[in-house]
Amino acid sequence: MSPNSTQLAAITRLFSSTVYQDLAKKGRSSLFKRLLEEASGALCLRRAVTVADAFEAAFKVLKISGFRDEYVYRAAVTQKILLGKHSLRTASMLTEFRAGACKADLVILNGTSTVYEIKSERDSLSRLANQVKNYRKVFATVNVITSEGHISGVAATVPPDVGILCLSKRGHISITRDAVDRPDLVCPLTVLDSLRAAEATQVLSMLGIDLPDVPNTQRHSVMKECFRAISPEDVHTAMVRTLKRTRNLAPLSEMVDKLPQSLHATALSVTLHRDHRSRLMTALATSLDEVAVWG
Repeated sequence: MSPNSTQLAAITRLFSSTVYQDLAKKGRSSLFKRLLEEASGALCLRRAVTVADAFEAAFKVLKISGFRDEYVYRAAVTQKILLGKHSLRTASMLTEFRAGACKADLVILNGTSTVYEIKSERDSLSRLANQVKNYRKVFATVNVITSEGHISGVAATVPPDVGILCLSKRGHISITRDAVDRPDLVCPLTVLDSLRAAEATQVLSMLGIDLPDVPNTQRHSVMKECFRAISPEDVHTAMVRTLKRTRNLAPLSEMVDKLPQSLHATALSVTLHRDHRSRLMTALATSLDEVAVWG
């Protein structure tokens, strides 16, 4: 049975950070219970015994072509590229990372920086040109991952050195056009605005630049002058090395291995206190009969 709009909205929200954090912090989630009730008519829960099973059943519905949202694409890149081609020991992933006037959907850092702008079946391409323009100021490699129906529209919108990936109806990622690595197009000042203050300081230190001892009110202005004098390539290299260390995901590897695959993308984009991880695992193992009495 195909989900109606109310059921589809509920299934989509099951994978929100709010539900995930509720389960981790409280060991239960009244929002999860309500959303599952709203979506149940569209889910095949006959074999679902636990909360983890319910997430897997919900994700199967989301993966059906035509219903796929941003999360399905993010999950595909996480599973097939971050965890498939790389690993949490060698690469890091950023989500909703500021890049100029935009926020990047998903960024993978390994030897370089690669941004993946997601355009699902539910998305318009109206903002794509501006998004790509902003991403090029921070990331060396820009990719757009989209559905088969959007390929020609994306190709007509983005520059030829921007990569185009297609998520097939069966969930495979294929390369329509390879991206070109262009660290020379990075804007040092835009990179500065994307980083936390401590990260920007680390970038300068890595490049052998000592920040003058000035009052906090003058610190950002002095940083701007320092970044302005650095080459795009050097700023990019130092940014990648710094972010791989400060946004390191390797400590999550053991927990991710124990999670249902449908939650990997959420787990790698939502920060949890270490003490909450075991509570999350307990919540996921909770039977759906017990969920019925969650308040």
